[in-house]
Amino acid sequence: MYQYELPRYLPTADELPCSDDTPVDNELQELIPSLLKSILRMLWEERMDWFFGIDMAIYSDPERPPIVPDGFLSLNVERVFDENLRLSYTLWEEEVTPILVLEVVSTKPGGEYTTKLQEYARLGVLYYIIYNPKRRRKARLEIYQLQNGSYQLQTANPLWMPEIGLGIGCEPANYDGLTREWLYWYDENDRRYPTPYERAKTESQRAELESQRAELESQRANLESQRADRLAAQLRALGIEPEVS
Repeated sequence: MYQYELPRYLPTADELPCSDDTPVDNELQELIPSLLKSILRMLWEERMDWFFGIDMAIYSDPERPPIVPDGFLSLNVERVFDENLRLSYTLWEEEVTPILVLEVVSTKPGGEYTTKLQEYARLGVLYYIIYNPKRRRKARLEIYQLQNGSYQLQTANPLWMPEIGLGIGCEPANYDGLTREWLYWYDENDRRYPTPYERAKTESQRAELESQRAELESQRANLESQRADRLAAQLRALGIEPEVS
């Protein structure tokens, strides 16, 4: 549970600005967290105890400006609490710090390795994910885990996160018509979970195979019926009445 010394008057999320009004300058800042969220919606369709925010303000103190990650995941919170949905994420209302935060580095670095890293550590975010698509010689994906108050870089890709029950990593694939490296969720055996499109395509192919199988069975049954009819006709021609089963 989030605990912090706060002023007596605490505004609700409805009374606070819901973003920093800074437009994204990298399309991946929208696509990457949106892909992760769409997979979660499929994996955790029946669960209502999680929330994945995209470009949403996180407030730790009403007298301080919010921090606005590209994406974040919280567990043990209401997925939806009314028809208007969340405008921002206020820690004194939610009482739960995000367990994972994602930053996609834009063309102009925005403190992902300095101020944001320090702020997420201060808040107690367990996993801090930085994806830097501009890197060529160093790893684009960096996964940090909070240990004894500071972030330690993890080397696994994908990295299994037992507190979440998911792994996270990256690999080349096709999404949204673009073949490149994308971030995905993985199971404990490092098997990548499919995207909703991939699952729909697999289910469509399975349905097509089932239809073809049913058609073959129907054709086989028709052939058997025709063969039985011919045999019965031959027996009758010999004066033998075939037995009816």
